[in-house]
Amino acid sequence: MKTKLPYGLSNFKDVILGGYTYVDKTAYIAQLEDSGKYNILLRPRRFGKSLLLSAMEYYYDSHYAADFDSLFAELYIGKHPTPMKSGYSVLFMEFSGISTESYEAVYRAFNTKVELALQRFLERYGYPASDSASIAAYSSPHEKMEAFFKIVEGQKILFLIDEYDHFANSILADDLQQFQQIVGKGGFVRSFYETIKTATQRGIIDRLFITGVTPIMLDSMTSGFNIGKNVSLTEEFNEAMGFTRAEVVSLLQPLVENCGLDSTQLMADVTDWYNGYRFHINAAETVYNANMVLYFLDKFDYKRCAYPRKMLDANIASDYGKLLGLFSIGNRDENFAVLDELLTTGQVVAQQAEKFDFDKGFERDDFISLLGYMGFASLHGATLSGEVFVIPNHVMRELYFQYFKVELERRNQISIPDRAVLLAVEVLALRNDIQPLITELERVLQLLSNRDSLWLDEEHIKTILLALLYQSSAYFIQSEREMNRRYPDILLLERSPFKVNYQHLIELKYSKKGDKDKGWEAKRLEGIEQVQGYLQLPTIAALPKLSAWVVLTDGERVAVESVTGSQPAGHH
Repeated sequence: MKTKLPYGLSNFKDVILGGYTYVDKTAYIAQLEDSGKYNILLRPRRFGKSLLLSAMEYYYDSHYAADFDSLFAELYIGKHPTPMKSGYSVLFMEFSGISTESYEAVYRAFNTKVELALQRFLERYGYPASDSASIAAYSSPHEKMEAFFKIVEGQKILFLIDEYDHFANSILADDLQQFQQIVGKGGFVRSFYETIKTATQRGIIDRLFITGVTPIMLDSMTSGFNIGKNVSLTEEFNEAMGFTRAEVVSLLQPLVENCGLDSTQLMADVTDWYNGYRFHINAAETVYNANMVLYFLDKFDYKRCAYPRKMLDANIASDYGKLLGLFSIGNRDENFAVLDELLTTGQVVAQQAEKFDFDKGFERDDFISLLGYMGFASLHGATLSGEVFVIPNHVMRELYFQYFKVELERRNQISIPDRAVLLAVEVLALRNDIQPLITELERVLQLLSNRDSLWLDEEHIKTILLALLYQSSAYFIQSEREMNRRYPDILLLERSPFKVNYQHLIELKYSKKGDKDKGWEAKRLEGIEQVQGYLQLPTIAALPKLSAWVVLTDGERVAVESVTGSQPAGHH
């Protein structure tokens, strides 16, 4: 029996009263209360921010006091209520879906969002229609806010803001100048937040909670709005959004019971794909992207007990696709070098920025920090020179490799045909014929060989081969850096729901052109010996339907050889 999952739902009342599975995060409501009056908590897209905000709205709003027990009785905060429960009039605003095609479009949409939120508040708490009309008479967002605060003077309001930076991220990717015009000094967004600061000083706004993805607007707002406490990178709020390992284990339990799946393997797969986010260096555990896990459960094929064909929600793919536009902020070549380093070495080191000051420029550390906030990279450790960031999971790695291919084509004015690559992987999977893939690799290398924008060495050639393989969903791709460099360069493993006739082990060897044939032959033999060693390892030996290959290249020509456990068999 499939449980009711709140996939795509962000209204707390609908989730609870609709009988949906709810992962209880309400203990964090009390923690936020203790943390301070004006909190900002940022997380990557689709992490469960809106649902937590909705829970806070129902918890604090006096309008819903009669619903308190039916909504919260079974939850942590219902069993441990704070004195502030049901104690506020709540003003709620969210800034998603704002068109960013022009300054005028942003201004108009922002203004409308503000006005509608203020009018909803006045209607809900029984203010006369003339009050709403007086707000509509003002033309700018900050004037509407000032008029509103005059009307509600003497009240204590809780103000919730969702997706505070949604439109700003889009503008920043397109036009830094326009971003600064809107958000910077004299901009209408800054004026809007200045009115909020004034309202906190006058005691009208008693509490404020803001969510979003990145702190890119915080510095721009700071001169007018320096009251907010950003708790995003604190250890105590590491698991406030997203799912912990224990929470995911309980969500997966119905699959284990109904399908008889191996719980260890299922958990390992879900962890590979969706886990890996850490927001404080000392946090005890990494968290799972909530929406990705719910997507997996929602799209799981219960009839055949098979995983979804696509492990990544198309909505998330498009969200992150838009955010990849942020690669064009600052120096695009330096940003590409960061991507290149992440893919070839598996990590980058940077000093994490808590704010961004675009007047002072946008450097490498800023770019890597931004990747961290967006969920493209995650904290892994620290060195004396900064924090170590890694790619958190397979979903992000897949998106990176797909983007790497696009960037490779753009930078070198070449075209890598997707269809040919997909067919090459299909032939490899079904007929054990690696030659079409080798042909595609050779074609790309020859297109790149007369361009010096990419320094071709073994790591880069492997990255290009992986970028080709990642265009197909047929295999789960593992590469050595996930395995402490004790394993082959690339493993192509069968993954549910796809059926393949062959799994593959690929070892790549690079022989410099200047080494001539002697170097080439030495690398060939070294590769064969390595692969034969790998085939003796218990974890590799246990893989069914496994073919092993040595791929040999000098950066232009590519040869391939099939390897068996003891004796090489030529295949050129």
